[in-house]
Amino acid sequence: MPVFQYTARTLKGELVNDKIDLPSRDDVIAHLRKNRMVVVQVRQAPTELRLPKLGAGIKTRDVVVFTRQFATMINAGLPLVQALDILAQQTENKRLAETTRQVVYDVESGHTLADALRKHPKAYSDLYVNMVAAGEAGGILDTILVRLAQFLEKNDAIVRKVKGAMIYPAVIISVAVIAISVLLIFVIPTFQNMFASVNLDLPLPTRVVIGMSNVLKHYWWAIIGVMVGSVFMINRYYKTAPGRLQIDALLLRLPVLGDVIRKAAVSRFTRTLSTLISSGVSILDGLEITARTAGNMVIHNAVMESRASIAGGETIAAPLQKSAVFPPMVISMIAVGEQTGGLDEMLSKIADFYDDEVDAAVSALLSLMEPIMIVVLGVIVGGMVVAMYLPIFDMVNAVQ
Repeated sequence: MPVFQYTARTLKGELVNDKIDLPSRDDVIAHLRKNRMVVVQVRQAPTELRLPKLGAGIKTRDVVVFTRQFATMINAGLPLVQALDILAQQTENKRLAETTRQVVYDVESGHTLADALRKHPKAYSDLYVNMVAAGEAGGILDTILVRLAQFLEKNDAIVRKVKGAMIYPAVIISVAVIAISVLLIFVIPTFQNMFASVNLDLPLPTRVVIGMSNVLKHYWWAIIGVMVGSVFMINRYYKTAPGRLQIDALLLRLPVLGDVIRKAAVSRFTRTLSTLISSGVSILDGLEITARTAGNMVIHNAVMESRASIAGGETIAAPLQKSAVFPPMVISMIAVGEQTGGLDEMLSKIADFYDDEVDAAVSALLSLMEPIMIVVLGVIVGGMVVAMYLPIFDMVNAVQ
Protein backbone atom coordinates (compact mmCIF):
# COMPACT_ATOMS: atom_id res chain seq x y z
CA MET A 1 0.00 0.00 0.00
CA PRO A 2 1.45 3.43 -0.93
CA VAL A 3 2.56 5.90 1.74
CA PHE A 4 1.43 9.53 1.46
CA GLN A 5 2.91 12.65 3.05
CA TYR A 6 0.36 15.27 3.99
CA THR A 7 0.20 18.76 5.41
CA ALA A 8 -3.06 19.74 7.05
CA ARG A 9 -4.36 22.41 9.42
CA THR A 10 -6.31 21.56 12.58
CA LEU A 11 -9.34 23.48 13.89
CA LYS A 12 -6.98 25.43 16.13
CA GLY A 13 -4.95 26.53 13.12
CA GLU A 14 -1.92 24.32 13.79
CA LEU A 15 -0.07 22.78 10.84
CA VAL A 16 0.43 19.02 10.95
CA ASN A 17 3.00 17.21 8.78
CA ASP A 18 2.80 13.44 8.85
CA LYS A 19 2.70 10.24 6.81
CA ILE A 20 -0.16 7.77 6.32
CA ASP A 21 -0.53 4.56 4.29
CA LEU A 22 -3.84 4.39 2.43
CA PRO A 23 -4.87 3.05 -0.98
CA SER A 24 -5.11 6.42 -2.79
CA ARG A 25 -4.77 10.20 -2.46
CA ASP A 26 -8.57 10.57 -2.34
CA ASP A 27 -8.70 8.20 0.62
CA VAL A 28 -6.13 10.35 2.44
CA ILE A 29 -8.16 13.53 1.82
CA ALA A 30 -11.36 11.80 2.97
CA HIS A 31 -9.62 10.57 6.11
CA LEU A 32 -8.29 14.03 6.97
CA ARG A 33 -11.66 15.70 6.41
CA LYS A 34 -13.33 13.06 8.55
CA ASN A 35 -10.97 14.09 11.35
CA ARG A 36 -11.92 17.76 10.84
CA MET A 37 -8.65 18.84 9.29
CA VAL A 38 -8.17 21.27 6.41
CA VAL A 39 -6.04 19.71 3.68
CA VAL A 40 -3.08 21.83 2.56
CA GLN A 41 -1.01 19.31 0.57
CA VAL A 42 -1.03 15.57 -0.10
CA ARG A 43 1.67 13.81 -2.09
CA GLN A 44 3.01 10.30 -2.33
CA ALA A 45 6.08 9.70 -0.21
CA PRO A 46 9.26 8.55 -1.98
CA THR A 47 9.68 4.80 -2.03
CA GLU A 48 12.20 3.48 0.45
CA LEU A 49 14.26 0.39 -0.35
CA ARG A 50 13.70 -2.09 2.45
CA LEU A 51 15.42 -5.42 2.72
CA PRO A 52 13.13 -8.29 3.59
CA LYS A 53 13.30 -9.37 7.22
CA LEU A 54 13.19 -12.93 8.41
CA GLY A 55 9.95 -13.70 10.18
CA ALA A 56 8.26 -10.61 8.75
CA GLY A 57 5.35 -12.61 7.35
CA ILE A 58 2.04 -13.39 9.01
CA LYS A 59 2.11 -16.87 10.50
CA THR A 60 -0.92 -19.02 11.18
CA ARG A 61 -0.23 -18.84 14.90
CA ASP A 62 -0.41 -15.02 14.78
CA VAL A 63 -3.79 -15.17 13.04
CA VAL A 64 -5.06 -17.75 15.57
CA VAL A 65 -4.13 -15.54 18.55
CA PHE A 66 -5.63 -12.50 16.78
CA THR A 67 -8.88 -14.38 16.09
CA ARG A 68 -9.26 -15.71 19.64
CA GLN A 69 -8.68 -12.27 21.16
CA PHE A 70 -11.07 -10.72 18.65
CA ALA A 71 -13.77 -13.26 19.57
CA THR A 72 -13.32 -12.56 23.28
CA MET A 73 -13.64 -8.79 22.79
CA ILE A 74 -16.75 -9.10 20.60
CA ASN A 75 -18.33 -11.51 23.07
CA ALA A 76 -17.60 -9.03 25.89
CA GLY A 77 -19.60 -6.37 24.06
CA LEU A 78 -16.81 -4.14 22.73
CA PRO A 79 -17.64 -2.23 19.54
CA LEU A 80 -16.11 -3.70 16.40
CA VAL A 81 -13.81 -0.75 15.61
CA GLN A 82 -12.60 -0.46 19.19
CA ALA A 83 -11.78 -4.17 19.34
CA LEU A 84 -9.84 -3.98 16.08
CA ASP A 85 -7.99 -0.86 17.26
CA ILE A 86 -6.92 -2.62 20.48
CA LEU A 87 -5.73 -5.64 18.49
CA ALA A 88 -3.71 -3.40 16.15
CA GLN A 89 -1.93 -1.89 19.17
CA GLN A 90 -1.16 -5.12 21.04
CA THR A 91 -0.36 -7.49 18.14
CA GLU A 92 3.35 -8.34 18.20
CA ASN A 93 3.55 -9.12 14.47
CA LYS A 94 4.14 -5.74 12.83
CA ARG A 95 2.74 -6.76 9.46
CA LEU A 96 -0.46 -8.09 11.03
CA ALA A 97 -0.74 -4.91 13.11
CA GLU A 98 -0.42 -2.78 9.95
CA THR A 99 -3.01 -4.93 8.19
CA THR A 100 -5.38 -4.55 11.14
CA ARG A 101 -5.04 -0.77 11.05
CA GLN A 102 -6.01 -0.81 7.38
CA VAL A 103 -9.03 -2.98 8.26
CA VAL A 104 -10.00 -0.44 10.94
CA TYR A 105 -9.88 2.36 8.37
CA ASP A 106 -12.03 0.42 5.89
CA VAL A 107 -14.61 -0.45 8.55
CA GLU A 108 -14.75 3.18 9.66
CA SER A 109 -15.29 4.14 6.01
CA GLY A 110 -18.47 2.04 5.87
CA HIS A 111 -17.22 -1.33 4.61
CA THR A 112 -18.32 -4.56 6.24
CA LEU A 113 -15.69 -6.46 8.20
CA ALA A 114 -15.66 -9.24 5.61
CA ASP A 115 -15.08 -6.77 2.76
CA ALA A 116 -12.28 -5.11 4.72
CA LEU A 117 -10.61 -8.46 5.40
CA ARG A 118 -11.01 -9.54 1.75
CA LYS A 119 -8.49 -6.84 0.73
CA HIS A 120 -5.73 -8.73 2.56
CA PRO A 121 -5.65 -12.28 1.14
CA LYS A 122 -2.15 -12.98 2.51
CA ALA A 123 -3.47 -12.68 6.04
CA TYR A 124 -7.09 -13.79 5.68
CA SER A 125 -8.02 -16.67 3.39
CA ASP A 126 -11.25 -17.05 1.42
CA LEU A 127 -12.48 -19.42 4.11
CA TYR A 128 -11.79 -16.83 6.82
CA VAL A 129 -13.54 -14.03 4.93
CA ASN A 130 -16.61 -16.09 4.02
CA MET A 131 -17.05 -17.34 7.57
CA VAL A 132 -16.79 -13.78 8.90
CA ALA A 133 -19.39 -12.69 6.34
CA ALA A 134 -21.70 -15.49 7.51
CA GLY A 135 -21.12 -14.46 11.13
CA GLU A 136 -21.94 -10.83 10.38
CA ALA A 137 -25.11 -11.79 8.52
CA GLY A 138 -26.29 -14.12 11.30
CA GLY A 139 -25.25 -11.91 14.21
CA ILE A 140 -22.97 -14.61 15.63
CA LEU A 141 -19.57 -13.12 14.80
CA ASP A 142 -18.02 -14.09 18.16
CA THR A 143 -19.10 -17.74 17.74
CA ILE A 144 -17.75 -17.83 14.18
CA LEU A 145 -14.42 -16.36 15.28
CA VAL A 146 -14.04 -19.07 17.94
CA ARG A 147 -14.76 -21.75 15.32
CA LEU A 148 -12.24 -20.12 13.01
CA ALA A 149 -9.53 -20.16 15.66
CA GLN A 150 -10.22 -23.83 16.43
CA PHE A 151 -10.18 -24.71 12.74
CA LEU A 152 -6.92 -22.84 12.11
CA GLU A 153 -5.24 -24.54 15.07
CA LYS A 154 -6.25 -28.03 13.99
CA ASN A 155 -5.41 -27.38 10.33
CA ASP A 156 -2.01 -25.99 11.28
CA ALA A 157 -1.38 -29.05 13.44
CA ILE A 158 -2.03 -31.36 10.47
CA VAL A 159 0.33 -29.34 8.25
CA ARG A 160 3.07 -29.43 10.90
CA LYS A 161 2.69 -33.19 11.30
CA VAL A 162 3.15 -33.79 7.57
CA LYS A 163 6.12 -31.40 7.40
CA GLY A 164 7.60 -32.99 10.49
CA ALA A 165 7.47 -36.38 8.82
CA MET A 166 9.68 -35.00 6.04
CA ILE A 167 12.39 -33.64 8.33
CA TYR A 168 13.99 -36.92 9.37
CA PRO A 169 14.37 -38.35 5.82
CA ALA A 170 15.72 -34.99 4.63
CA VAL A 171 18.35 -34.95 7.40
CA ILE A 172 19.42 -38.53 6.69
CA ILE A 173 19.68 -37.88 2.94
CA SER A 174 21.70 -34.71 3.55
CA VAL A 175 24.12 -36.56 5.84
CA ALA A 176 24.43 -39.36 3.29
CA VAL A 177 25.20 -36.94 0.46
CA ILE A 178 27.83 -35.13 2.55
CA ALA A 179 29.47 -38.39 3.66
CA ILE A 180 29.58 -39.82 0.14
CA SER A 181 30.93 -36.55 -1.28
CA VAL A 182 33.73 -36.43 1.33
CA LEU A 183 34.68 -40.02 0.51
CA LEU A 184 34.71 -39.41 -3.24
CA ILE A 185 36.60 -36.11 -3.12
CA PHE A 186 39.17 -36.68 -0.37
CA VAL A 187 39.49 -40.40 0.46
CA ILE A 188 39.15 -42.19 -2.90
CA PRO A 189 41.90 -40.14 -4.65
CA THR A 190 44.40 -41.33 -1.97
CA PHE A 191 43.65 -44.95 -2.83
CA GLN A 192 43.76 -44.10 -6.54
CA ASN A 193 47.31 -42.69 -6.27
CA MET A 194 48.43 -45.72 -4.26
CA PHE A 195 47.05 -48.15 -6.86
CA ALA A 196 48.60 -46.16 -9.72
CA SER A 197 52.06 -46.35 -8.10
CA VAL A 198 52.05 -50.18 -8.13
CA ASN A 199 50.52 -50.45 -11.62
CA LEU A 200 47.81 -52.86 -10.46
CA ASP A 201 44.89 -54.11 -12.52
CA LEU A 202 41.80 -52.89 -10.69
CA PRO A 203 38.55 -54.83 -10.30
CA LEU A 204 35.38 -53.42 -11.86
CA PRO A 205 33.84 -52.10 -8.57
CA THR A 206 37.03 -50.19 -7.81
CA ARG A 207 37.15 -48.67 -11.30
CA VAL A 208 33.50 -47.57 -10.96
CA VAL A 209 34.12 -45.83 -7.63
CA ILE A 210 37.28 -44.13 -8.96
CA GLY A 211 35.33 -42.99 -12.03
CA MET A 212 32.64 -41.50 -9.80
CA SER A 213 35.34 -39.68 -7.83
CA ASN A 214 36.87 -38.22 -11.01
CA VAL A 215 33.48 -37.07 -12.29
CA LEU A 216 32.65 -35.37 -8.99
CA LYS A 217 36.05 -33.66 -8.74
CA HIS A 218 36.16 -32.35 -12.31
CA TYR A 219 32.49 -31.82 -13.13
CA TRP A 220 30.96 -30.84 -9.77
CA TRP A 221 29.76 -27.59 -11.34
CA ALA A 222 27.84 -29.51 -14.02
CA ILE A 223 26.25 -31.80 -11.39
CA ILE A 224 25.11 -28.81 -9.34
CA GLY A 225 23.84 -27.12 -12.51
CA VAL A 226 21.81 -30.18 -13.48
CA MET A 227 20.32 -30.42 -9.98
CA VAL A 228 19.38 -26.74 -9.85
CA GLY A 229 18.01 -26.86 -13.40
CA SER A 230 15.96 -29.95 -12.61
CA VAL A 231 14.45 -28.34 -9.52
CA PHE A 232 13.67 -25.20 -11.53
CA MET A 233 12.03 -27.13 -14.37
CA ILE A 234 9.99 -29.31 -12.00
CA ASN A 235 8.84 -26.22 -10.09
CA ARG A 236 7.93 -24.47 -13.33
CA TYR A 237 6.07 -27.53 -14.60
CA TYR A 238 4.22 -27.80 -11.28
CA LYS A 239 2.89 -24.27 -11.74
CA THR A 240 1.01 -25.38 -14.87
CA ALA A 241 -2.39 -27.03 -14.44
CA PRO A 242 -1.46 -30.35 -16.15
CA GLY A 243 1.87 -30.48 -14.31
CA ARG A 244 0.32 -29.89 -10.92
CA LEU A 245 -2.35 -32.51 -11.56
CA GLN A 246 0.23 -35.09 -12.66
CA ILE A 247 2.65 -34.44 -9.77
CA ASP A 248 -0.12 -34.35 -7.16
CA ALA A 249 -1.50 -37.63 -8.48
CA LEU A 250 2.00 -39.12 -8.33
CA LEU A 251 2.42 -37.99 -4.72
CA LEU A 252 -0.84 -39.71 -3.74
CA ARG A 253 0.41 -42.97 -5.30
CA LEU A 254 3.71 -43.02 -3.41
CA PRO A 255 4.05 -45.88 -0.91
CA VAL A 256 3.63 -44.86 2.75
CA LEU A 257 4.15 -41.14 2.07
CA GLY A 258 1.17 -41.08 -0.28
CA ASP A 259 -0.95 -42.54 2.53
CA VAL A 260 0.07 -39.68 4.85
CA ILE A 261 -0.71 -37.06 2.19
CA ARG A 262 -4.07 -38.67 1.37
CA LYS A 263 -5.20 -38.86 5.01
CA ALA A 264 -4.07 -35.30 5.70
CA ALA A 265 -5.98 -34.10 2.64
CA VAL A 266 -9.15 -35.95 3.70
CA SER A 267 -8.90 -34.47 7.20
CA ARG A 268 -8.42 -30.97 5.81
CA PHE A 269 -11.28 -31.32 3.30
CA THR A 270 -13.80 -32.63 5.82
CA ARG A 271 -12.90 -30.17 8.57
CA THR A 272 -12.95 -27.19 6.21
CA LEU A 273 -16.33 -28.10 4.70
CA SER A 274 -17.78 -28.94 8.13
CA THR A 275 -16.68 -25.59 9.56
CA LEU A 276 -18.09 -23.65 6.61
CA ILE A 277 -21.48 -25.42 6.57
CA SER A 278 -21.95 -25.18 10.34
CA SER A 279 -21.14 -21.46 10.13
CA GLY A 280 -23.94 -20.79 7.68
CA VAL A 281 -22.00 -20.71 4.40
CA SER A 282 -23.98 -22.25 1.55
CA ILE A 283 -22.98 -25.73 0.42
CA LEU A 284 -22.02 -24.51 -3.07
CA ASP A 285 -19.80 -21.71 -1.74
CA GLY A 286 -18.41 -24.08 0.87
CA LEU A 287 -17.39 -26.65 -1.73
CA GLU A 288 -15.75 -24.00 -3.91
CA ILE A 289 -13.74 -22.61 -0.99
CA THR A 290 -12.80 -26.11 0.15
CA ALA A 291 -11.58 -26.97 -3.35
CA ARG A 292 -9.35 -23.87 -3.44
CA THR A 293 -7.83 -24.73 -0.06
CA ALA A 294 -7.41 -28.46 -0.73
CA GLY A 295 -3.69 -28.21 -1.52
CA ASN A 296 -3.89 -31.04 -4.05
CA MET A 297 -5.18 -30.72 -7.61
CA VAL A 298 -6.65 -34.25 -7.68
CA ILE A 299 -8.77 -33.49 -4.62
CA HIS A 300 -9.56 -30.01 -5.99
CA ASN A 301 -11.00 -31.53 -9.16
CA ALA A 302 -13.00 -34.14 -7.20
CA VAL A 303 -14.53 -31.46 -4.95
CA MET A 304 -15.39 -29.23 -7.91
CA GLU A 305 -17.11 -32.18 -9.61
CA SER A 306 -19.10 -32.66 -6.41
CA ARG A 307 -20.07 -28.99 -6.52
CA ALA A 308 -21.30 -29.37 -10.10
CA SER A 309 -23.15 -32.52 -9.08
CA ILE A 310 -25.01 -30.90 -6.19
CA ALA A 311 -25.77 -27.85 -8.34
CA GLY A 312 -27.51 -30.26 -10.71
CA GLY A 313 -29.61 -31.69 -7.91
CA GLU A 314 -27.52 -34.79 -7.26
CA THR A 315 -25.41 -35.87 -4.26
CA ILE A 316 -21.89 -34.95 -3.16
CA ALA A 317 -20.81 -38.52 -2.49
CA ALA A 318 -21.03 -39.93 -6.05
CA PRO A 319 -18.35 -37.69 -7.68
CA LEU A 320 -16.06 -38.13 -4.66
CA GLN A 321 -16.32 -41.90 -5.10
CA LYS A 322 -15.41 -41.65 -8.79
CA SER A 323 -12.19 -39.78 -7.96
CA ALA A 324 -10.80 -42.87 -6.16
CA VAL A 325 -9.10 -40.54 -3.69
CA PHE A 326 -11.47 -40.76 -0.75
CA PRO A 327 -11.73 -44.06 1.19
CA PRO A 328 -15.06 -45.96 1.06
CA MET A 329 -15.72 -45.18 4.74
CA VAL A 330 -15.57 -41.44 4.05
CA ILE A 331 -17.92 -41.76 1.07
CA SER A 332 -20.40 -43.81 3.10
CA MET A 333 -20.38 -41.38 6.04
CA ILE A 334 -20.85 -38.37 3.74
CA ALA A 335 -23.77 -40.14 2.03
CA VAL A 336 -25.37 -40.83 5.43
CA GLY A 337 -24.81 -37.21 6.46
CA GLU A 338 -26.56 -35.99 3.29
CA GLN A 339 -29.53 -38.29 3.85
CA THR A 340 -29.98 -37.39 7.52
CA GLY A 341 -29.36 -33.65 7.13
CA GLY A 342 -26.40 -33.73 9.51
CA LEU A 343 -23.63 -33.36 6.97
CA ASP A 344 -21.61 -30.84 9.02
CA GLU A 345 -21.58 -33.09 12.11
CA MET A 346 -20.66 -36.14 10.05
CA LEU A 347 -17.81 -34.27 8.36
CA SER A 348 -16.53 -33.13 11.75
CA LYS A 349 -16.49 -36.75 12.99
CA ILE A 350 -14.58 -37.84 9.88
CA ALA A 351 -12.05 -35.04 10.42
CA ASP A 352 -11.49 -36.05 14.06
CA PHE A 353 -11.01 -39.67 13.01
CA TYR A 354 -8.52 -38.78 10.28
CA ASP A 355 -6.54 -36.51 12.59
CA ASP A 356 -5.72 -39.64 14.57
CA GLU A 357 -5.10 -41.52 11.33
CA VAL A 358 -2.55 -38.91 10.26
CA ASP A 359 -0.73 -39.34 13.57
CA ALA A 360 -0.60 -43.10 13.04
CA ALA A 361 0.49 -42.74 9.41
CA VAL A 362 3.28 -40.31 10.33
CA SER A 363 4.53 -42.68 13.05
CA ALA A 364 4.47 -45.57 10.58
CA LEU A 365 6.36 -43.50 8.01
CA LEU A 366 9.08 -42.56 10.49
CA SER A 367 9.35 -46.13 11.76
CA LEU A 368 9.80 -47.40 8.21
CA MET A 369 12.09 -44.65 6.95
CA GLU A 370 14.65 -44.97 9.76
CA PRO A 371 15.85 -48.53 9.04
CA ILE A 372 15.56 -48.03 5.27
CA MET A 373 17.75 -44.92 5.34
CA ILE A 374 20.31 -46.55 7.61
CA VAL A 375 20.51 -49.65 5.41
CA VAL A 376 20.81 -47.62 2.20
CA LEU A 377 23.51 -45.38 3.68
CA GLY A 378 25.37 -48.41 5.04
CA VAL A 379 25.24 -50.24 1.71
CA ILE A 380 26.51 -47.24 -0.26
CA VAL A 381 29.34 -46.28 2.10
CA GLY A 382 30.22 -49.88 2.89
CA GLY A 383 30.22 -50.75 -0.82
CA MET A 384 32.64 -47.93 -1.57
CA VAL A 385 34.98 -49.02 1.23
CA VAL A 386 34.93 -52.65 0.08
CA ALA A 387 35.57 -51.57 -3.54
CA MET A 388 38.70 -49.71 -2.41
CA TYR A 389 40.01 -52.67 -0.41
CA LEU A 390 39.49 -55.30 -3.13
CA PRO A 391 42.82 -54.44 -4.90
CA ILE A 392 44.60 -54.59 -1.54
CA PHE A 393 43.25 -58.09 -0.98
CA ASP A 394 44.50 -59.05 -4.45
CA MET A 395 47.94 -57.65 -3.61
CA VAL A 396 48.06 -59.65 -0.35
CA ASN A 397 47.06 -62.85 -2.17
CA ALA A 398 49.74 -62.25 -4.81
CA VAL A 399 52.44 -61.84 -2.15
CA GLN A 400 51.41 -65.09 -0.47
